[in-house]
Amino acid sequence: MHRTAAEGHRVLIIAPYGRDADSVSALLMSHGYDTKICETFNELAPLVDAHAGVILITEEALREDASTLESALTAQPAWSDIPFILLSGRRAGRERPNEAVRRKLPPNATNVVLLERPLSSESLLSTITSAMRARQRQFLMRDQLAELDTQRASLRTLLDNLPVGVVFLDKTGTGLVSNPAFRRFSKSGKSPAFDPTAEHEWLAQDSDGSPLSRNRFPSARALHGEYVTGVEFLYTGLAEGPIWTRISSVPILREDGAIMGAISVVVDINEQKLAQQRLAKAAETLELQVAERTAELEKALSDLRRETAERSRAESALIQAQKMEAVGQLTGGIAHDFNNMLTGVIGAIDLMKRRIASHRLDDLNRFMDAASTSAHRAANLTSRLLAFSRRQSLDSKPTDINALVRSLSDLLHHTVDENISIAIQTNEDVPAAIVDANQLENAILNLAINARDAMPNGGKLTVETAAIDLDATYSRARPGISPGRYVVVAVSDTGVGMTPDVIEKVFDPFFTTKPVGQGTGLGLSMVYGFARQSNGQVRIHSTPGQGTSAKIYLPAADQGAIETTVQHEASPQGTGQPVLLVEDDPSVRLLIGELLSELGYRTIEAPDSDSAIKLLESGRPIDMMISDVGLPGMNGRQLAEVARKHHPKVPILFVTGYAANAAIRAGFLGTNMAMISKPFQIEELAAKIGEMLSQTLR
Repeated sequence: MHRTAAEGHRVLIIAPYGRDADSVSALLMSHGYDTKICETFNELAPLVDAHAGVILITEEALREDASTLESALTAQPAWSDIPFILLSGRRAGRERPNEAVRRKLPPNATNVVLLERPLSSESLLSTITSAMRARQRQFLMRDQLAELDTQRASLRTLLDNLPVGVVFLDKTGTGLVSNPAFRRFSKSGKSPAFDPTAEHEWLAQDSDGSPLSRNRFPSARALHGEYVTGVEFLYTGLAEGPIWTRISSVPILREDGAIMGAISVVVDINEQKLAQQRLAKAAETLELQVAERTAELEKALSDLRRETAERSRAESALIQAQKMEAVGQLTGGIAHDFNNMLTGVIGAIDLMKRRIASHRLDDLNRFMDAASTSAHRAANLTSRLLAFSRRQSLDSKPTDINALVRSLSDLLHHTVDENISIAIQTNEDVPAAIVDANQLENAILNLAINARDAMPNGGKLTVETAAIDLDATYSRARPGISPGRYVVVAVSDTGVGMTPDVIEKVFDPFFTTKPVGQGTGLGLSMVYGFARQSNGQVRIHSTPGQGTSAKIYLPAADQGAIETTVQHEASPQGTGQPVLLVEDDPSVRLLIGELLSELGYRTIEAPDSDSAIKLLESGRPIDMMISDVGLPGMNGRQLAEVARKHHPKVPILFVTGYAANAAIRAGFLGTNMAMISKPFQIEELAAKIGEMLSQTLR
């Protein structure tokens, strides 16, 4: 490093006779040194600068006047002591170089190494290397001294500008360094503990309440090894009057733990102390006022508690009455509609039994159609109730909303009256939405029917799509929907509109403004429940006499719509494949079992999950499993995991009527799994079984 250093890297050579200078320079340069040959001291003197690392002089050069060299060395900074290597000839009978030769150098050339000639190249190079390293250490010392000076200046600036007084004391208590803020209290820079007048000017109390003596002042205690903080003094030595101060003091320790001094800090807390005194006085006044006011408030509070208790009892009674009214309305509506539907089912079945008993079979289809119609009405009512309660099974997936809305055009024209015009407005920038397409179609049709009924004299029905970004502010103002991007499907009419009190109840189950027998009051309830279960929301805006707009908000998908293909192939007939049927309801188990037998499958029945697990563990081969979701004990989805351990690729069909865990199919179904909802058409079940088994065979 000393050969390539920015400073102190050059070897200055002065050897006036023979080829000594050239020989030494060539040797040093071959080892990477920067050399400079000088003929005289006058030529050498200007080169004694920061680049000079070593000065090599032969004895012969000292015959000349070296005063210019002496002047150059005198001009060097105090840290600089350039190494000299003096080459002298050997004297006969002498074992050491002649010290007289050394004295011919200027007196301020103190860092000198004498070498006798002749000497080896290795000895010369070793001496040069050591001298150069010593020179580099001088530059390092210079930098360290400069850094120390900078730190001292920074410390002085800091001390001079500190708003608190600071003094450094030696172990005898003498002030070594203090700042102006401290000298405000002690012009001499002495610590109060070592000032004879301090006990009259610095007033404080000891722990026992007696006046604090100087030997108990913080700096005196610190010089005995204590760390003292926050002792308050009233200082009376200022012309402007006494002020409050806070003094802290800590000992300064050597590495061996011995005390070498202390630091004391004085803080002016007069404004703070006076403020505390004013606050204490104000607190006393306030305390009297509070005591008077408290008595008044206690009486008012007692009266308020009594009134609050009475109001709370009244509100609880009102809430309970409203709950019971809502439950009564819900159960009454369900009972009313189901009684009508069950009358159709039970009555038709009873008539069919009587006709069959009397062998009158020619007119049974009429009663079977009546029973089927009533049953389907009951299934539809149950579906709407599940939609409102957000417990229906949804097959949500990315769906092209524009395509879905446009596909409903013909159906909407058949649904509304001829005096109602229909406008379908789709925004091409609308992304796909995550939704069950069938349920969304039902929701749009329900809204269209409500719009039709609101326009008995004709009007305009508009179905439009849009995309919108809802931020956190919107979500906080309208609870029930999270921030994000949504697809909006709006169904608007120009009908009679609704008043605000009607809008408040519009989503209540069985609430309807239609005449008795013309509406169940579940249409909007179903739309509301479906939107919420789809992680969206439905909003209604209406103005009496101008019309109504219902907007369904659905979460936008991060991907494009998933295309679905409908299989129209006939269900294949079974050839005796074993199918495990797990169903706890005997009637449903009987129905599905008979269907499987008619389709040519061999049915293995289990009434619960425990029985099914035993059959799975027995090793009996099965080609398919059909299971109810809501089983006693282990549910159908958990049973499916057990089945996959024994038959990893077996197709599994779930049958569900109500299952909270199966509400969103995408998160419920696994590979090669499917689901149908109760009640179902026999043809639907047969087609699904055939479809799943045929996919497995392929």
